[in-house]
Amino acid sequence: MNNLMNPKYPEGRNLFQDKNILITAAAGSGIGFSTAKRFLEEGANIFISDVHQGRLDEAIDGLRKLDMGEVNGCLCNVTKDEEIETMFNEAISCYSNLNGVINNAGLGGESALEDMTNDAWDLVMEVTLNGAMKIMRAAIPVLKDTQGVIVNNASVLGWRAQAGQSHYAAAKAGVMALTRCVALETVDYGIRINAVAPSLAMNPHLSKTSSDELIAELESKEAFGRGAEPWEIANIILFLASDLSSYMTGEIISASSQRS
Repeated sequence: MNNLMNPKYPEGRNLFQDKNILITAAAGSGIGFSTAKRFLEEGANIFISDVHQGRLDEAIDGLRKLDMGEVNGCLCNVTKDEEIETMFNEAISCYSNLNGVINNAGLGGESALEDMTNDAWDLVMEVTLNGAMKIMRAAIPVLKDTQGVIVNNASVLGWRAQAGQSHYAAAKAGVMALTRCVALETVDYGIRINAVAPSLAMNPHLSKTSSDELIAELESKEAFGRGAEPWEIANIILFLASDLSSYMTGEIISASSQRS
């Protein structure tokens, strides 16, 4: 049980040697950054984006210091079509093609529907659901040449009820539906689209959107008595982006260990 409580960080196996991967919302210390780092450790070149210039620059600098694959990136607000177009153009100018797009950007919060403003609802939908759609739409023509993959970041709240999360849950349920439907639209191009649905991934940003009491309650429900490390979710994303999942498309993998 101790190994489950304190998992060992994995060693690289060159799963993505010479592959080019774009990852949105990859600055900071959450799932996006961990995913970018894990792709580098598996031999990939990466292109990352974020909405905060300082945080993006820090992430790029830290990833380049690993002295692995190439690391490039740019600012991108996933709600802005023109910024998405610029991001893909810059990524292609760096690497000539892309083999995968990791659709990680999302925004949550905690509010009862009765108290929720239209602006609060719209912001979560715009970033989490509409942003995912816009990235997928832009990625499809780029990935046709490489028969690449898209991996979306969903959430178990797309299935599971939790008070105060109606906007986020509705948006993530939409991401799941997008994943399933668009996967059928792209299968003839050889493009696979899947999603990971984390339950509780621990990172500093979580404390900004959820109370300490809620986090403690959620941790207590997990089988391991803890939330997932961001790199544990990143490992699932890598699996879905790799040839090891070649027969999977339109699927959602739950990363939950909850008892109930």
